[in-house]
Amino acid sequence: MVQADIFSMHRLLLFPPGIPDIITLLIGGVAAFLFAYLLTFAVRALCYKLGWLDQPAARRVHTKAVPRLGGVAMFVAFALASFLFYKPGSSNEVIIYWLLMAASLFLVIVNAYDDIVGLKPLPKILAQTIAVLIILGPWDGVFHGILLFTFNNPFGREIMNPNLPWYQQPTFFLLIHPASPAAQPGISLAAIPAVLLTWFWAAGMMNTVNWIDGMDGLATGVVGIAGLFITIISFILQQQSIAILAAIFTGAVLGFLPHNWNPAKIFMGDSGSMFLGLGLAVLSVMGGAKLALALMVLGVPIIDVAVVIMNRIRRRQSPLHYDKTHLHHRLMATGLSVKQICYVMYGLALIFGLLAVTLSGIQHYAHFFKFIGLGLVVLTMVGLIIWMDYRQRQRGVRINLGGPETPPNGDAKERSDSDEKAEAITQQGSKFINSSPGRSRPDSPYDEQLHARFPH
Repeated sequence: MVQADIFSMHRLLLFPPGIPDIITLLIGGVAAFLFAYLLTFAVRALCYKLGWLDQPAARRVHTKAVPRLGGVAMFVAFALASFLFYKPGSSNEVIIYWLLMAASLFLVIVNAYDDIVGLKPLPKILAQTIAVLIILGPWDGVFHGILLFTFNNPFGREIMNPNLPWYQQPTFFLLIHPASPAAQPGISLAAIPAVLLTWFWAAGMMNTVNWIDGMDGLATGVVGIAGLFITIISFILQQQSIAILAAIFTGAVLGFLPHNWNPAKIFMGDSGSMFLGLGLAVLSVMGGAKLALALMVLGVPIIDVAVVIMNRIRRRQSPLHYDKTHLHHRLMATGLSVKQICYVMYGLALIFGLLAVTLSGIQHYAHFFKFIGLGLVVLTMVGLIIWMDYRQRQRGVRINLGGPETPPNGDAKERSDSDEKAEAITQQGSKFINSSPGRSRPDSPYDEQLHARFPH
């Protein structure tokens, strides 16, 4: 194909034939890291020059104006490094790559506008849907991009069977060109369940990343760890081309982390969270639908989002109702600092990621070790819940389950970045935490900082 020839020609300028894939992977990842790290300086300077800043306010914890377009730097770094170092394994991977680039560019533009000017929830949901349609690549009766037919059960059976009748015809009649030979009466809407499943997976991943982006460095680090494990497992499964692309993606994310680490010099914004979520969704589906991997690596935030939504529905509230019940809010209520909370979340992501590697590579006594691994994860989560409850009771803390029905900025949606993080942290010093009457001093240096900045 022409696209494959273009990739071959530009790679020959950088690598002579015979360079091992592991070398390409390492160089591509390091290049993406450097690109993202350096480009973020440029994006920060541009934001300051044009006034595209998140201004400090009474309900926000940062005292200086902070840019919110970190997602632009990560996307450009990924685009540059992947064009230079990505080595597609097939012509289909070339198509998926360009579809991913097109969908990512669209999302970054729309959500960068949202970061600067602001959008209502409906246009953002429509943008996510259009991005998913792009990565499906429907044309001439066939989906040329990713389509979620199946995902593997780590314990031996497929949860979704691609041989089911409604998976037999991956075609969408309404999108078939009338002149196409495929436009015949026998074609139906048989692929709609797979299309809906793909949309649910991609949109869910984008919103999961967006919802955990509640404090400095949290989403960036967790996504970086997820990308690292996707790289490792793809390489173990001898899917070198996907491993290279995942390494480049991971490098771009980690290159942004030093700028986003607490105290953040720049926020990723919705342009960043949407791009990272889409990238994880596509990488986890490419080359064998490694959804079990992504579910385990992102197990903590996915479980967190699911529990929060179910609790809101149980309380007869909208799933988009704003409250302070996310895991990072509950960890903050124990007295941990922002950095300490990030370390806890990173540790949990590493545990789930190591389990994913274990489930991918074990051959002998596989089921026994898989159950042991899952048991350790369950024990870790139970232990964390017990510890959080103990610390909250010890400190006389009550989690506010209500929260305002409409956030102060007027947007009835789940907030992220500076709004959510500021709300959570400032409320820890006042409304978010109700201190016990007998408490005479802060429990930690971080409490002292909060009481100094937000006295009662």
